Amino acid sequence: MGSLWPVCLILVCYLAFVLWLGPRIMNNRKPFQLTTVLILYNIYQVACNLWLCSRVRDKVRSAFRWTYAFFTLQYDKFSARIYLQVFFVLRKKQNQVTALHVYHHTNMVLSSWAFLKYVKGEQGVLIGTLNSFVHVIMYSYYCLAALGPKVQKYLWWKKYITRLQLAQFVIVTFYLAALLAKNCSTSKGLSVYAMTNAVAFFIMFLNFYKSAYSTKKSI
Repeated sequence: MGSLWPVCLILVCYLAFVLWLGPRIMNNRKPFQLTTVLILYNIYQVACNLWLCSRVRDKVRSAFRWTYAFFTLQYDKFSARIYLQVFFVLRKKQNQVTALHVYHHTNMVLSSWAFLKYVKGEQGVLIGTLNSFVHVIMYSYYCLAALGPKVQKYLWWKKYITRLQLAQFVIVTFYLAALLAKNCSTSKGLSVYAMTNAVAFFIMFLNFYKSAYSTKKSI
């Protein structure tokens, strides 16, 4: 937390690997299966996000302490999500390394660092809680999907996860807009920044939803 440079170095290494080095390394290699690794990784993410959601009660006792602890873990969690992109590359699923994923993970790591270093506004609590709740469901799906075709045929609810993510961004946008409209004492700069991000993510996730689940067939 003392300097931004280590964070930037990690992100540069991440971007270089998932966008250039990793695909070159895997070009003439067979994809790794990583089934056990993916199952364990997703179980960890579900447990971590469940724990974060359970910490909501601490908000009543100490808003600042809880907010700091929550987003310290959020920062670690976003750093951990970078590993998922590495798994995509090693499994030769480069089509899953989308602009949405890369922007989202890079943006959130930098934003979480800046939040912890300079702001620590209380409005981040609702955002983080909703985010963790969605991730409990999302990583549960990933964990089940990693179990193979026998389980995957029952996973008809994937598109509803994206709908839940879209609802999350709508809730966050209206919540932050209400804070600004009521001139609350929370950081207005953080509210504007977070709301801008929520709108941007909504647009990107909506485009993903349309392209992935559109019922229209190309001619």
